Amino acid sequence: MNTLKVGDKVPSFSAKDQDGNTISLKDYTGKKLIVFFYPKANTPGCTAEACNLRDNYKELQSEGYELLGVSADSEKSQAKFKEKYDFPFPLLADEDHNVLNAFGVWGLKKFMGREYEGIHRKTFVIEGDGVVVKVIDKVKTKDHAAQLLE
Repeated sequence: MNTLKVGDKVPSFSAKDQDGNTISLKDYTGKKLIVFFYPKANTPGCTAEACNLRDNYKELQSEGYELLGVSADSEKSQAKFKEKYDFPFPLLADEDHNVLNAFGVWGLKKFMGREYEGIHRKTFVIEGDGVVVKVIDKVKTKDHAAQLLE
């Protein structure tokens, strides 16, 4: 797993959002972008994280940030998740792992002694030129916006 690091240029990517629209990195050229990866829609940690970002969305936007959430869930799952919690940002349905692999967040995980392939919860802050300026490896799900704004 080769995770993107500060100073790395983000490879071009595109994926469908919860409504079936294609979202690409180039859509955010010239804008500051936060891309947060979460393991599964509608699970307690992922819900806490996304709701914290939703509740602080205006503050993040006032700092010039756009947000994108990404998981391997289907468009339908992402649509239900977005609608249930009224998220103001797109959720990408990366079922084929193109975006997950581009950022290097898909890989071996351990839980209760067993190993499996999955999504590592990480967040990347990207400048308008497509370069990573911050990586959060240890996401505090209930206080994630504060980590981004510090």
